[in-house]
Amino acid sequence: MRLYLFWAGLSKCTPKEVFFMGMRTNTAQWLPNQNRWQIKVQKDGVRKTFTSAKPGRTGQREANAKADAWLDEGICSTTKRCLEVWNEYLISVRATAGTSYAQQVEKFGQNYILPVVGDRRIGDLNTGMLQDVLNRAYREGSMNPQATRKSRGNLSRKTLQGIRAVEVSFVKWARQHKYTVLRPEDEGLTVPKGARPKGRKILQPDALRVLLSTDTRIVRGKVEQDANIHAYRFAVLTGLRPGELLGLRVGDMEGNRLHLARAINTFDEETHGKNENAIRTVVLHPLAAAELHAQLQQRAFEEERPLRGDDPIFLLENEHSLYNYWQFYQRSNGIDPPVSLYELRHTFVSIIEDAVSPAELRRMVGHSKSMDTYGWYSHAVDGRADTAAMAVSDALAEYSPRAK
Repeated sequence: MRLYLFWAGLSKCTPKEVFFMGMRTNTAQWLPNQNRWQIKVQKDGVRKTFTSAKPGRTGQREANAKADAWLDEGICSTTKRCLEVWNEYLISVRATAGTSYAQQVEKFGQNYILPVVGDRRIGDLNTGMLQDVLNRAYREGSMNPQATRKSRGNLSRKTLQGIRAVEVSFVKWARQHKYTVLRPEDEGLTVPKGARPKGRKILQPDALRVLLSTDTRIVRGKVEQDANIHAYRFAVLTGLRPGELLGLRVGDMEGNRLHLARAINTFDEETHGKNENAIRTVVLHPLAAAELHAQLQQRAFEEERPLRGDDPIFLLENEHSLYNYWQFYQRSNGIDPPVSLYELRHTFVSIIEDAVSPAELRRMVGHSKSMDTYGWYSHAVDGRADTAAMAVSDALAEYSPRAK
């Protein structure tokens, strides 16, 4: 038996593991017109046909064996439980990704994926089981009995898309490590149709006017300058993510262009952004440029020296500090209902979405889109970014006293 395994390229597999290989669900059929046995199977998007001209069940077994050998080529350890393989995958994620992403993957696994498929053999895992994860997560929320927070109502489409992305990533890792040949992304793994986008809040017009005209807050009954006012305003005038604000350096500016090359996450780790489009260059419209220059003047005054290229533009300890300052500013100035820092980004997008093309908007805010034709086939055209910046300026002008 071991000699056969070595010959087949499966010397690391046990006979038991080999026994559980071959997730073939059909069998060879006799074709009387062609006088042979035939079976069709598919793997990795490739479909093959195997035959045998031997009469009787001997020929059927031979055709099936040929198909099984091809299906199981290079696959090993299919008897491992999905939980065991998941733990190996998680080690890889922690070694190659940021802390924030790794924690998100771990959370999705504990709360949604492992309660459904954790006890299954990796060799038995199929797209239907992964679809069950999404369907049950949508209906039931967290299925982890030890979870400290339970989901309220149905999960949002965005959360379910995140779970699906982790499922696909997990199976891809397992496929690369010869645990499976499954490709759920090619077999219709979808978010339930009933899932709805998560409701988002934005600054309403009156609140936005307050932000762009009031630079003070009330501390112990006294009115004082808010040292972070330019950060709040720059966020709503550009749509930058909070981590991108903290990652900005003086050297990232080049005229009216701002190069976004890094972000600081909630764990104070420097990353290269949330997705492949996060690294980008944006043209600052006049309102945003004015806020940035005011911030640079403030920073030079604080440092009592000329600023260097590696100096941070916004001097804050971390994202939590900025969040707390922003919440205090809102309470001091009667902004109700309050919005989060990230919802300043939503505010920007909501105001300008009719002023620029979808492709230009994605470039501005660093959005990714699955199978994005613009991202694959188009490139920035000279002059378009400047035109878009002026369109943004016009859309925001009615809210700012600077533009009047």
